[in-house]
Amino acid sequence: MKARYQFRFYPTDQQQKLLAQLFGCVRVVWNDALAICKKSEKLPSNKDLQKLVITQAKKTDERLWLSDVSNIPLQQSVADLGVAYKNFFDSLKGKRKGKKVGSPKFKKKTNQQSARFRIGGFSIKGDEVYLAKIGNVKPIWSRELPSAPSSVTVIKDCANRYFLSFVVEVEPVSIDAKNQSVGIDLGIKTFAVMSNGEKAESPDYSKLDRKIRKLQKKLARQLKDSKRRNITRIRIAKLHNKIADTRKDFLHKLSTKIVNENQVIVLEDLNISGMVKNRKLARSISLQGWREFRTFCEAKSEKLNRDFRVINRWEPTSQVCSECGYKWGKLDLSIRSVLCLNCNTEHDRDENASKNIEKVGIGHCHDSKRTRRQCKTTIASGDAARTVATVSDVSRITAPLGR
Repeated sequence: MKARYQFRFYPTDQQQKLLAQLFGCVRVVWNDALAICKKSEKLPSNKDLQKLVITQAKKTDERLWLSDVSNIPLQQSVADLGVAYKNFFDSLKGKRKGKKVGSPKFKKKTNQQSARFRIGGFSIKGDEVYLAKIGNVKPIWSRELPSAPSSVTVIKDCANRYFLSFVVEVEPVSIDAKNQSVGIDLGIKTFAVMSNGEKAESPDYSKLDRKIRKLQKKLARQLKDSKRRNITRIRIAKLHNKIADTRKDFLHKLSTKIVNENQVIVLEDLNISGMVKNRKLARSISLQGWREFRTFCEAKSEKLNRDFRVINRWEPTSQVCSECGYKWGKLDLSIRSVLCLNCNTEHDRDENASKNIEKVGIGHCHDSKRTRRQCKTTIASGDAARTVATVSDVSRITAPLGR
């Protein structure tokens, strides 16, 4: 399997100028090729596009400066455009899973910049990495590369930080797990509640988020293309990066711990795109990174030969007693604990949901030999308890495997 290893580096002033020139050339080649594709009735091939926007463009006075940079990132930019169009058409035809992919867009100077070097355009010499027509750069090696990289991408983010991203081949590793399985219920205040009773609190992003909102209001009042607006934009980008780095560090540590300790990891398929339409919770949900956590768990499970499962989003995990299987129905989000009078067990809402997620994920179902008498379920919120539902039939959890 392929993995990506990313390292930060600090280029010299001369290298920054050369990289800025490289990013500009890659961006222009992409935009020129995209403009041709939009005007053409039939999508041109990569070879034809490379001849038009690179080979022939270098002979003109307007694009003569394309010869000053390495040809490999320019060719790769055209190839990436072809991949973007293929993903777009596959998404339209239903061949591509997941969310619909939009058509390729023109690149902007103020967005994140990148240029990819294939084998022949870079080489690793000791602690330094040679980039064609850029020179030797020295990244901060926080860990060793497991194998020789097949490509390296030079990245400059919106906060003017530089990174080298290597694509390497990684062999799966078999490590014995302490526990057989775990179900995970994701939330906002408590990021993850696990079926074994453990909880993971999410970092507090509120202070940084308030600063971002304040600066965004300031940015909206400033003149476009002014120096002060550009300074404010970079300040906002740095705050966003600080939140993203804090979140990524937390998610990496949590996902590594969970995957190392459990053989079967079960998550719930959340409708995040629908949940963020709630204007009161949208910002809090977006800051959590639930999808990123799922991606980390899935990738690390493949690396360590773990069984990663995702249950159906329509499973009533919050509406069923994890002990006896009695279904009490939908609950308001303010209700945090539930008392089931069928088995006389009081549950924490999130812990109960995580246990149900685990049972559904591993294919277990509740005991069907329950009394078929009318039962009442009460909800305990603090000291008060009130009746929620009266049901005469016995509910039961179905147990489909994760997709």
